Amino acid sequence: MSDEAPWLDDEEMATWLAFVRVVMRLPSALDGQVRNDADISYFEYSVLVVLEHADDQTMRMSDLAFLCNGSLSRLSHVARRLENDGLIRRFACPTDGRSTLAALTDGGREKLSQAAPGHVKLVRAFVFDELTRDEMRQLGELSERILARIQS
Repeated sequence: MSDEAPWLDDEEMATWLAFVRVVMRLPSALDGQVRNDADISYFEYSVLVVLEHADDQTMRMSDLAFLCNGSLSRLSHVARRLENDGLIRRFACPTDGRSTLAALTDGGREKLSQAAPGHVKLVRAFVFDELTRDEMRQLGELSERILARIQS
């Protein structure tokens, strides 16, 4: 591979900068909504959502950290708070004593029901209301392609 990187042309740079602004500003905007509606951070909300969609609403902490794009250390700190608030419970994996599982509680489901309506409304306003159905599909396909490259 050459040490000399091919510079972005003007159109690529404009697209890249727009994409970066979205990536940087969207989490902050979403965080403000869930803090206002449910008094949790967007990361905490993400943890609850991932657990809600997991088999038996339970998942290994290491897998949960990966899916929430956080370190295991950060997740452990957040999980402690969520557990103290009665939103999740943690326990040793019965098949692998080295692993810890996290499970969504009734309190966690209630917290999601507080945050989710406003979250969905905001996601629609920021993203889907601006796109046609075809553009929405394109955004999904492009996002999956970019994500696959990042994860490879």
